[in-house]
This record gives sequence, structure tokens and C-alpha cells, in this order.
Amino acid sequence: MARIKQLSKHLINQIAAGEVIERPASVVKELTENSVDAGASKISIEITNDCRDIRVADNGSGIHPDDIMLAFSKHATSKIQNDEDLFDIHTLGFRGEALASIISISKLTCTTRTKDFETGTKVKCENSEVKKAETGCAIGTIMEVKDLFYNLPVRLKFLRNPNTEFSYIQEIVQSLAIINTEVAFELKRNGKTVLKTTGQGDLSQTLKEVYSSDLVENLKPVLKTDEISHLKITGMVSKPDYTRSSKKNYHLYINSRAVKCPIMQKAVDTVYKTLIANNKYPFVVLNLELPPHDVDVNVHPTKKEVRYKNTNQIFNFVRTAVEGGLANYVERQMQPIPQNISEESNIVELQPVSRKDLKIDSDDDTMYVSDILMQKIQDEFTAPKEENVEQKTIIQPTVVNEPEPEENIIGQYKNTYILIEQEEGLEIVDQHIAEERYIYEKLKSEKQIASQMLFVSDVISVSSVDMAIIKENLEKFEKFGFGIEILNDNELIFRKIPMLIAKVNPKEIIADILENIEGDIDRLEEKILITTSCKASVKAGQKLSLWQMQEIIKKWRKTKMPYTCPHGRPISHIIPHKEIASFFQRQS
Repeated sequence: MARIKQLSKHLINQIAAGEVIERPASVVKELTENSVDAGASKISIEITNDCRDIRVADNGSGIHPDDIMLAFSKHATSKIQNDEDLFDIHTLGFRGEALASIISISKLTCTTRTKDFETGTKVKCENSEVKKAETGCAIGTIMEVKDLFYNLPVRLKFLRNPNTEFSYIQEIVQSLAIINTEVAFELKRNGKTVLKTTGQGDLSQTLKEVYSSDLVENLKPVLKTDEISHLKITGMVSKPDYTRSSKKNYHLYINSRAVKCPIMQKAVDTVYKTLIANNKYPFVVLNLELPPHDVDVNVHPTKKEVRYKNTNQIFNFVRTAVEGGLANYVERQMQPIPQNISEESNIVELQPVSRKDLKIDSDDDTMYVSDILMQKIQDEFTAPKEENVEQKTIIQPTVVNEPEPEENIIGQYKNTYILIEQEEGLEIVDQHIAEERYIYEKLKSEKQIASQMLFVSDVISVSSVDMAIIKENLEKFEKFGFGIEILNDNELIFRKIPMLIAKVNPKEIIADILENIEGDIDRLEEKILITTSCKASVKAGQKLSLWQMQEIIKKWRKTKMPYTCPHGRPISHIIPHKEIASFFQRQS
């Protein structure tokens, strides 16, 4: 074995670069995150030379001329100072490795200036050697990387084709733009602008600029806070009938840092598992804010992996937040109602308001006052300014119950689809899965499901494997209204079944449940519930009266998740009036 010797500074940096800099996208990530940490409101990224030349320019705070040489040294950073800071990270970068790694595998020029100096500093780096000179420039920093991996031919050989490498870069910039909505990003490739955001500080606007207006129209806002645990989550998730074919569009962030978080991902998947079809995935943008000391981001050099102090708490918090967003429940600040107190009667007088003026969340029995009502009250009443006001009697506003409007149902198509005339177009609703969604949610919310006793029941034969599953889960069947008696290792009979499916053949029920399990024992309860809902629903091909159609639609409209059935199939589709008119060459 050869003798031990100290490695050179340059070789040490190249080894470290292997962990931090995997490909051109890694360089873009590190430099752009530095720009964000520097407080930039505009960041421009230009890519040329098959992704081996990278220019990142920003209008951030710049680097002090006395710190510039240190900035390119290994483990030199302005973002942490001591041991405690490592558990109180508020910036994207903190390791102090990126710049030292980059200059060991490329030719880099840095031009920077802070607001305190009239001139800037230009630094040229090659083979980990740094040379500095004074120069004129605007406030901010420009990092120009040339010939990436020029001195590492092995790494260069393993790069993918330029289009693939650029796609990785684009994903990085998109991810940073989505979470930093107040920053205007521009990404160019060979002089052509590929991505541009305006930095208006609005997530919906940024998503429109990064993706499309169509996407934003299919998203639901998510907002949930827990003041005791200091948790907050914000973002947007797609409706279940708007899906993607991969999980590439899971944009998950912890304190505005993009992460690969299995806990958050599992929480999202749990919500959507009965809302979308297999092998389909939602579009998700979620930013979880929590105290830095409750999460460890110092797990891996790429800083994408995290660990939590309380994993179960995070899982449940994210899950309930996404469920709330899809069910149209989003927290909003409650406003105090101004009181107009009569000096003579000491009574607050408020005019009756209709249900249209109030939004009532039945889950929490909480009343939120709309902006229109709030303005009306503020215009009509002025709160007294006296400091010593006696206790007053308050008359609550009267809520007028208005009859629910009837749906403008045109009729049935193929005795399967209910046709409804809407202002925006023709709505087509699958009658079976609309009712299935309603029954599924109703059964799921009930503590005890009504059952029908069976005095006569056929003997049902099952395999020994299926019988073992049934035996181990008799309590779960009982929970959803099924009473099963085991006769032997291969035969059973039903003693009771849910009232909703009393007319369904028990053989058909058990066969469907076992078929749907497909080896996924953990989801047996869900499969029982889904099968029961499906069997209890009106069938496709069944002719309905107008009253029956009205009832199905009315109940379906009230569901929390009216987008898809428990199997993930879409329930309704609207053909816009403009599309119909266009086909017949009409103006409107």
C-alpha cells in the first residue's frame, strides 16, 4: 500500500464537487439560490455551449470586496456563525462548499458590487486559483461559469445530451420561481427566453407564467395553521379530475426550500388515493413552514433530504390541509363585526341578511362574514368612541333560509348521463358515479351503518387465501354493516349486509371486495367501503325520473370531493357554450 499523504487543495475541492455538483443543473441551483439569499428581486440565468457555460446575474446585495477572496474558499459562508446556527437555518445555502467546488471544475468570473461602494470587484478563478481586480458594475452579482468539467473528462463523458441537461436546469429554475414568487426570474438558452416570471408575489400568477392559465383554473388553494405548534402550510393542489402521469409535479418545500420529502408526499397520496385512478398523480405546490429547530436540513450535501422531530404530526397536518383545500375549506382571517350601540336602548341593531351574504362552514359551526357584508356594516354603523361603555345586549343577524335552486336538467343521455344546462355550457354528469361519491362520503362519516338481517343466505365458496384474509378482518367487515359466519376453511355465509345493498347478491359483494384488494391488505376497509358505495348506487343504463335526477345531483353537489368517484373516475364534464357555438359557426 502507498504511503499516506495530504491531498492538494484543488483535489479536495474536486472531490467535494462530486457531491455538490452532479451536473450543470447543480451549478444553476447553487448560484441561483445564492442570488435568492442575497435578497435579489431580479435573477437572470443564461445557458450556452451545450449547458457547459452558465451565467447567473442578480440585483441582490452583492459581496463585500474584503470578503470576495474568502467567498471562494472551502467552508466559508456568511450564513451561519456557530454550532447553534446549524439548527436555526433561514437561508437556502449554509455549507460554504458550492463556490469552492465550482471553481475547481470550471473557469469562473465573478463581478460584484455592494451599495456601499461606487466601484465593484471582478474575480477570475481557474484550477481553484483566485485573482481579484477593481471594476465598474451595477449593484448585485454576476457569476459566469465557462467550460464546466473541462478538467474532468470522465464527468464530462457521463453528461446526457444537451436537451436533457437543459430540462434539468429548467426544472430547477421552475421550482425556485414557484416558491419565490416575489422574484422575477428569466431563463435563456442560446439567447432565447424559455421561462420568464414577473415577480408579482402571487402564486397563481407565477404558475400561469411558468405553466398555463388552464392549470391554475384546475387548482384549489391550501391554507392551514397551527398556532400552538407554529405550523403553517400554504400552496395549491389540483382537482382530482385534473391529473398528471408522473410525480414530477410534486413541488414540495420546507421553509421555502425545495425538498424530497416522503412524509409530505405520502400525506398527499393518502388524500388522493380514493379520488384519482391508479398511475395518475395530482399537481401539487405546498410550502410547509415550521420552526427551523424542528427540522434538520443538514442531512445531505444537496440539502434535499430532511428529518422532523415529530413525523406523525407533520403527516397529519399536511393530510388534513390538503383535504381541506379540496373540500373548499381554506382558513381566512375572521373580522370583528362593528357594533352600532343605541344610547337609549343599549341594543345593537343589525339588518337581516340573506344566506348569500354569509359563508357558514358546517364542519366547524363557524360563521365567516363576507367582504360585502363587512363593508355594508361598516358603512351603516359607526362604533362608539367612549371608553366606558356599559354591557350591551346583542341581537344576532337573522339568516333567511332561501330555497335551494333547482338544477336546469335537460334529461338523460343513454339512460346513463344526466344533462344539465349551465351558464357556461352543457354539463354532463355520470349518474352512477355521482351517487357513488355521495354514498361513499355518507358511509364514511357514519359511526354505525344500518344493516339488513338475512334469514336465508347462500353458502359462498372462497379460496383458502381469501378466507384467511376474511378471518383476520371480520371486525372491519362488521364496521361497515357486514355480518359474516365462517363455516369452514373454504365456505362462509352472510348473516347481515348493509341496508343500502340489501337487494345485491352476497356472492357478488364478496367477490368484488376480494378482487379489489389485489394483495393490498392495508386498504381492506377502503375497499369494503368502495364496493358498498358502488353496489348501492343507481346503475348506468337505468332510466330515471326528473325528480330522481334532481335528487342525485342535489346530493352530489353537497359532497366534499365532487370531482371523482372513489375509483378515481371523473364525475362530470362541461362542454363550454363557446365551443358548441363555434362548431355551429355562431358568434355566441
